[in-house]
Amino acid sequence: MKKILFLVSLFISVASFSQTKLYVHPDADTYVANTKTIAILPLKVQVKLRPKELKDFTTEQIIQMNKDESLDIQKGMHTWFLTRKKRGSLLVNVQNPSRTNALLKKNGIDIHSYDEYLPSELGKILGVEAVITGNFETSKPMSNGAAIGLAVLTGGMFATSSAIMNMDFTNTADDELVVNYNKKIKGSLGSDAQDLINILMRKVSRRIPYTK
Repeated sequence: MKKILFLVSLFISVASFSQTKLYVHPDADTYVANTKTIAILPLKVQVKLRPKELKDFTTEQIIQMNKDESLDIQKGMHTWFLTRKKRGSLLVNVQNPSRTNALLKKNGIDIHSYDEYLPSELGKILGVEAVITGNFETSKPMSNGAAIGLAVLTGGMFATSSAIMNMDFTNTADDELVVNYNKKIKGSLGSDAQDLINILMRKVSRRIPYTK
């Protein structure tokens, strides 16, 4: 019973400090109807550690931590979409991140730095009708390696967990923004990237035109 009450209190904590902003294009349904496949690109990730945590890492290690987090979140989002597809609630297909990243690399594009390319250019390379891009900021690393390493250095203690995701769904035919999803949460973020994605995406799934 105590464990159940504890989990309920964590859920209430997250819900109480969550903020969501959502933009949906007026012609979103038309864009979705003309979309067969979407690709999830690695988000721009920044793990904002406290000063006493930062001192234990080099600049190179911080950069690598951000990249690791980005790939874990990309995989987590892919799994989330696949689950919705299996349930019949996702209206489009989602490209495997391994294929997405491989195609970008084959075309000389750094998977963590693609800002100089238009969504329409990326769409031609990836063979998709829409791409997901965006930024993610967190106070706690969620990838297993980074989380374990930081836990060892800090004695397992973190500041209050928080995360901000700003995500765009962009059509690759005309570079039009179809959906912008901005969510901030503060509280328990779960134990890994998949937990985090589930928390961030659970409510918005009912409101974006790519799901039913």
